[in-house]
Amino acid sequence: MIAQRKDDHVRLAVEQQRAAAGVNQFDEVAFVHQALAGLDRSQVSLATRFAGIAWPVPLYINAMTGGSPNTGRINADLALAAAATGVPIASGSMSAYFKDPGCAGTFAVLRENNPDGFVMANVNATASVANARKAVELLAADALQIHVNTVQETVMPEGDRSFASWVPQIAAIARGVPVPVIVKEVGFGLSRASVDVLAGLGVAVADLGGRGGTDFAAIENGRRRLGDYAYLHGFGLSTAACLLDAAGARLPVLASGGVRHPLDVARALALGAGAVGASGVFLKTVLDGGVPALVEQISAWLEQLAALQTMLGAPTPAALQDCDLLIGGSLREFCADRGIDTAAYARRSRTTATSPRQTGSTR
Repeated sequence: MIAQRKDDHVRLAVEQQRAAAGVNQFDEVAFVHQALAGLDRSQVSLATRFAGIAWPVPLYINAMTGGSPNTGRINADLALAAAATGVPIASGSMSAYFKDPGCAGTFAVLRENNPDGFVMANVNATASVANARKAVELLAADALQIHVNTVQETVMPEGDRSFASWVPQIAAIARGVPVPVIVKEVGFGLSRASVDVLAGLGVAVADLGGRGGTDFAAIENGRRRLGDYAYLHGFGLSTAACLLDAAGARLPVLASGGVRHPLDVARALALGAGAVGASGVFLKTVLDGGVPALVEQISAWLEQLAALQTMLGAPTPAALQDCDLLIGGSLREFCADRGIDTAAYARRSRTTATSPRQTGSTR
């Protein structure tokens, strides 16, 4: 049953990628063009650092799948692409492995095909500390993601309905595993209040996982006989909104959810992310064109991101936080309601020397 659910998730996620795109609040974030700010390409680095973690690039393949023969093949291809391009990669939820150790290979292939890369294991917030350690051990993982997904569980026909234990269990896992813990939403977003709670639990990083990409409420509703949770399609906070809300938080943040192209990566970095993850767009590519197509896509994204930094005068990904940004539309309304000063983003290049960084990123 779990294997079928994993295959259903992949099928429905790809169907969303092929459908017409909806509103994406990254489009309401614009760089103020500075015609004389450009650098030489040789001055630009893609290296990023946050929470003591150093990556060669600020882009990663975020959690997707595993637990069935089909998803194991997908993970094998994703891992090969990660190894070829140097991007970090995260496993999908490893709950299936805890229930059926026979599917371990569908996850372990992420390390087997990517022996020298940065690999993140993935568990849910109800996992025992022992199982969290098993997940890390199976992948020889460099970090552990804990995903939080109350909306998905609510719509999922067989989902959990008990969430009160999540906060203390996240703290227990963070204490009990030997690698940094990253808590991520699955597409509904982490508010500033949620990030602040995580900062007190021993978590190293928050992956904001906002609305705009794969909609797991729609996916789970598609698995319901009556489809009676359609009113939750599009629920949550966008990734751009989460980044603005989390500015100045005590925890470094990563951005994922609704990232469509290198400009969205640059926008997310400029809004304070230490690195940026994508899932659905890479899943579609690897299913349509295999490993060569995904390697080509990721390589192009990295080259174009470097070109954007060169154009914008940002020698590092973190330096994009010095670029002036204009916040418009519904995102500006969100900021007004949340007490966020959007005007400060439009003139921050003049105050960089006295403005604190929004994340743990360094240049």
